[in-house]
Amino acid sequence: QVQLVESGGGLVQPGGSLRLSCAASKSIYSANAMGWYRQAPGKQRESVATITSDGDTDYANSVKGRFTISKDNAKNTVYLQMNNLKPEDTAVYYCHLDHTFGRNFWGQGTQVTVSS
Repeated sequence: QVQLVESGGGLVQPGGSLRLSCAASKSIYSANAMGWYRQAPGKQRESVATITSDGDTDYANSVKGRFTISKDNAKNTVYLQMNNLKPEDTAVYYCHLDHTFGRNFWGQGTQVTVSS
């Protein structure tokens, strides 16, 4: 099992920035992909950003140009840099690992609130 712990969430004003971190208890080097999802109240959980083992990235259209996903294999950590935050970005953000043999792991989530 891989334990994932998110951190970095909080309350920010529109236009502000946050950097989310997801620390894994084991090596993420062999993972197929890592990503961030978010879920707002009354909304379906959606993919925000993903990064493959090769370093290829993909983003939801709503966050392109504002969010950047990255990872540090040596630290077993994936990051989500969020800039120019909007109220519509308010949600619980979850770290996700797409591992080998169909195994999937989720963090407990971290709250991001964008409000003036």
